[in-house]
Amino acid sequence: MMDRFEAAAKAGFKGVEFHFPYRWPARELADRNAGQGLEQVQINAPAGDWEAGERGLAGLPGREQEFRDSIGLAIDYASALDCPLVHVMAGVPPGGFGRERAMETFADNLTFAATACAEEGIGVLIEPLNAEDVPGYLIGHTAQAKSVIDVVGHDNLFLQYDLYHGAMNGEDLLAAIEENLDRIRHMQVAGVPGRHEPEDGDIDYGALFEAIDGLGYGGWIGCEYRPRAGTVEGLGWAAAYGIG
Repeated sequence: MMDRFEAAAKAGFKGVEFHFPYRWPARELADRNAGQGLEQVQINAPAGDWEAGERGLAGLPGREQEFRDSIGLAIDYASALDCPLVHVMAGVPPGGFGRERAMETFADNLTFAATACAEEGIGVLIEPLNAEDVPGYLIGHTAQAKSVIDVVGHDNLFLQYDLYHGAMNGEDLLAAIEENLDRIRHMQVAGVPGRHEPEDGDIDYGALFEAIDGLGYGGWIGCEYRPRAGTVEGLGWAAAYGIG
C-alpha cells in the first residue's frame, strides 16, 4: 500500500483518494503524500465490517454510537492528512428495519457528522450506489441522495457523484451534473458497463469532461475503476490530461 503514493505521483496524478486509511498511522500516510507532493482529496469514514458485507453505518438503526465514534476517527485522519472531504456511507440496513426508520437514522447521523466535521473545516459527502453493484444500499439514485440532503438541510453536506453509478441507473449524466452542480463536491468515473477504464464502454468521457469544465466545476474527479491489465498499463486514456 505504501508504494502506491509514489506510483501515483510518477504516473502524473496530483491528488489521491483513499477508501479506508485506518489500518495505517495517519502521520505515516501524511508523510507519504508530502514526500510525493500529493494532495489527499477524499477519504471514507469507517464503514463497519466490510468483509461481512457492511457498506456503511449511517443508516443502521441501533448503531448510532458506533457511527459517532467512527466520525471522530475520520476527523482525526482527515485532519492529519489535510483532507477536505469525508464520504459517509449509508449502509445496507438489515432485515427487520423499515426503510422509513433507516432513513430517519441516516438523516440524524448525517446531521451529527456534518456538524462535527464543519467544526474542523471538513465537508461531508454522500453517494448513491446503484442496486446492481450494491444490492440493498439505502440510497441508490441521485434523486434519493438529493432528498436526504434537502431533509438534513445542513450547509456542510454535499453530493459525491459517481458517473458510473449514475450511468448504471440510466441517468443523463450531464443533465444530472448541471442540475446538482451546487451540491457536488467530488466526482468519480469508470467505464460502463464493467467498471473498467473510462475509455472502455458507452460513455464519451472526453466530451463529458470538456462539458464539465465548461460548467465551471472546480472539484476533483477520481478514477474509481478496475483496470483490465494493471493500473499504469491502462492509463492511455488519460494522456490528454498529463497522466500515464
